[in-house]
Amino acid sequence: MAASNFVKELRERTGSGVKACQEALVACNDDMEKAIEHLRKKGLADASKKSGKETGAGGVFSYIHAGNKIGVMLQLNCETDFVANTEQFKELGKDLCMHVCASRPVAVKRENIPQETIEREKGIYTEQVKDKPEAAREKIIQGKLEKFYQDMVLMEQPFVKDDKLKVEDLIKEKIAVLKENIVIKRFVRFEVGEKA
Repeated sequence: MAASNFVKELRERTGSGVKACQEALVACNDDMEKAIEHLRKKGLADASKKSGKETGAGGVFSYIHAGNKIGVMLQLNCETDFVANTEQFKELGKDLCMHVCASRPVAVKRENIPQETIEREKGIYTEQVKDKPEAAREKIIQGKLEKFYQDMVLMEQPFVKDDKLKVEDLIKEKIAVLKENIVIKRFVRFEVGEKA
């Protein structure tokens, strides 16, 4: 049986339940770092199972940047009001608003980007690579398009508070901890002086 002080530390570091922490420590021979990794892998696997669940609860979050020049509103959904009222869910909503403020995404997912925007980008990239060998052009264009998605799609952007983590992975981690599906429905970013 895992020592109670190890279980306590693991719970504090991961937010996982007592039983899950005990099982992880036993499976990893009381190695704290391996136990954390074990819980993360299990949590992400559990999170993928929840991704299809209906999200009829949640909240609308906002952030106004210092100087009142930039503001963000974001709708974050989950399965129940119970989870919507937890501090972790509310903190996630605020963090995502701050992320949108700083990173300027244009869509939640790549499917939400209008086709004409994608075609315009492809046209620009095609022009940029016209002097390259024909065999390499399509691959270069696809690479540039992937970079565009990583820069402009909220779920694919590196999270501003931890750039080793994509926003999509942050959501999966929260799903694993809160045990409910979580979905960013929509957001809007306002900036004074920006053309509407």
